[in-house]
Amino acid sequence: MTMNMTTPLHAEAITGVILAGGRGSRMGGVDKGLQNFNGIPLALHTLMRLSPQVGEIMINANRNLSAYESFGTPVWPDATALGEYAGPLAGFITGLERCETPYLLTVPCDTPLFPADLVARMADAMARENADFAVAAAREEDGQLRPQPVFCLMGVDMLESLARFTQAGGRKIDAWTAQHHTVIVPFDQPGDELHAFFNANTLAELHQLEAKQP
Repeated sequence: MTMNMTTPLHAEAITGVILAGGRGSRMGGVDKGLQNFNGIPLALHTLMRLSPQVGEIMINANRNLSAYESFGTPVWPDATALGEYAGPLAGFITGLERCETPYLLTVPCDTPLFPADLVARMADAMARENADFAVAAAREEDGQLRPQPVFCLMGVDMLESLARFTQAGGRKIDAWTAQHHTVIVPFDQPGDELHAFFNANTLAELHQLEAKQP
C-alpha cells in the first residue's frame, strides 16, 4: 500500500536531509559543506534556504560533526555497511532510517541556489501522479533538460527497497528510482532561475556561484 493515498503531502509531512557526507575530493579533500558561500558555510546556507519549505530538517555528515551540530539541527553520519564515503545513497539510507515524518526530501549541500519553491512543486507533482519518487530536472548549459537525482522526494516506505538495491551492489540514485514510479519535475518554467541547480565541485565553481546569486 502506498502512503500517498492516506497521508497529505504537505510541508509538515516532509523531512529535509542535507547531504554533506561526501569526501570533497574535487575540492582538494576539504569538507565541502563548511566552505563559505557569501560568508556563510554552504550547509548552513542550504539549511536556511530549505527550512521554510519542510516540516523537519537534518544534516548527513561524516566529519566535523560538532561544526555541523552548531547549526542547531540534528546531524547524522552514515550508519550503513556500504563503506566509508559510499556516496549519496548512504545519506539517503541514513535519512530514511532517522526520518520521523511520512516523506523525506534529499538535497545536496553544494547547490546553494536551489529554488525557494522546490519542495512545493515536487510534492504537488508526486501527489498528482501518485508516484513513489519526485526528482527535479533542470536545463543545463548545453540546453538539455536533465534530471537532478540528488534532489529527490520519497516516502519513508522506500527504505526496504533501497536496502535491497544497495545490498545488491547498487550505488546510482537514478538506477534505483528507475525501479519505481518516478515523476520528473522540470524547473525550466518562465521565471525559474537559470543557475538554480548549478553545483560547486571546486572552490573556483563556488566563487562563480557567489557571483550568480540574485
